[in-house]
Amino acid sequence: MDQEFWLERWENDQIGFHLRDRANPCLDKYWHLTQLAPGATVFVPLCGKSLDLLWFAEQGYKVIGVELADKAVQDFFQEHQLTPSILETEDFTCYQAANITLYSGDFFALTKAHLAQCSAVYDRAALVAWPPELQGRYAAHLFSILPPQVSGLMVVMDYLQSEMPGPPFAVSEAQLHNFLPSGYPVRQVGQRDILRYEPKFIERGLSSLTENVFLLGPPAENVEAN
Repeated sequence: MDQEFWLERWENDQIGFHLRDRANPCLDKYWHLTQLAPGATVFVPLCGKSLDLLWFAEQGYKVIGVELADKAVQDFFQEHQLTPSILETEDFTCYQAANITLYSGDFFALTKAHLAQCSAVYDRAALVAWPPELQGRYAAHLFSILPPQVSGLMVVMDYLQSEMPGPPFAVSEAQLHNFLPSGYPVRQVGQRDILRYEPKFIERGLSSLTENVFLLGPPAENVEAN
């Protein structure tokens, strides 16, 4: 997708995908399944100004995010009364405050060095932001720069792609398995029919819309899908 599309969305405040008043509920419900100890570092791709970033910091984690729109990054720190240190590099403007480090720039410019300390990844709206022809490229780069077999959650939406042009774009369970490195541990831990909560998607022509939550990494004990 054209980068200008997302930059325009942020500039014009067309950010219906952004939860303005709370972190995503799946964090309270499922994050403990990663068994990630406080103090570890979580990577959040295409993070926007998500309140999920603050949720991780409040749980005692270090957070690294990347976001194309510099406006989103600046808004995040301003809205939470955080004054970041700012470092300009060749590919990014790096903002850092407390346990939160956000890179403003192109996701594909990230390298292994940026994420060497990461122990987990949280993808709530990144994979579904890419059109089908770019989802594979995104996933391949993501798992090429993360340390091997990090844990984490991936939250995707599934619907009949023919009923609505994205974003968000549909990602089925079969597609997700194809995007992951061979043998990468993954299991579905949550599923929710969200169409009745999202009337805008009914207006766009959808007959069904499912939010699916997948756990990455070694299987946790006593995990039940719901």
